[in-house]
Amino acid sequence: MTRDNAEFWFDPICPWAWMTSRWILEVTKVRPIEVKWNLFSLAHLNRDKELPEDYKSKLIKSWQTTRVIAAAQRMRSDEITLPLYTAISSRIHIEKREVEPALFEEALSELGLPTELAKSADDETLNETIIESHERGIKLVGNDVGTPIISVNGAAFFGPVISPAPKGEAAGKLWDGVLGVASYPGFFEIKRSRRVGPIFD
Repeated sequence: MTRDNAEFWFDPICPWAWMTSRWILEVTKVRPIEVKWNLFSLAHLNRDKELPEDYKSKLIKSWQTTRVIAAAQRMRSDEITLPLYTAISSRIHIEKREVEPALFEEALSELGLPTELAKSADDETLNETIIESHERGIKLVGNDVGTPIISVNGAAFFGPVISPAPKGEAAGKLWDGVLGVASYPGFFEIKRSRRVGPIFD
């Protein structure tokens, strides 16, 4: 069976990207797709914007989390991206942990990676790698979106923004529908107001 090659861009601090990532992992169980995982930076996206102070503090965490993953990629290749994303962001979004060295050290240790990589959170030399990944995703969809971004079969789009993430065949049906509308070149937007926040179940 031919498998579709998809790519997924995420910022580890974004709860909506986390929800969508858990959905697409369900999709891989019921549809023939393989996913390459890529870094996206909300900090870089919002670098020139006037923002509330509390959101600026989140963007510091955006840099920190993406740097740790970028450092792990450099050490172990891109294959480490999804496992480390899961280890870091499950602690952030499910366990409601603060982004701090101890969180990174635990996540790294869980995957058999050196805990010293936690120091990469403050290594600005990694920014170039993160921005390169980010810009590759943005070029596919335009500048007026955020994370997640998905690309598959020549179609790229922001989202979907979902809560909760469907499981099993329901996840597959949503994938079929999203891919259907996204594959039409003249389709740009479908949206309704969010009535719930991220439901992590």
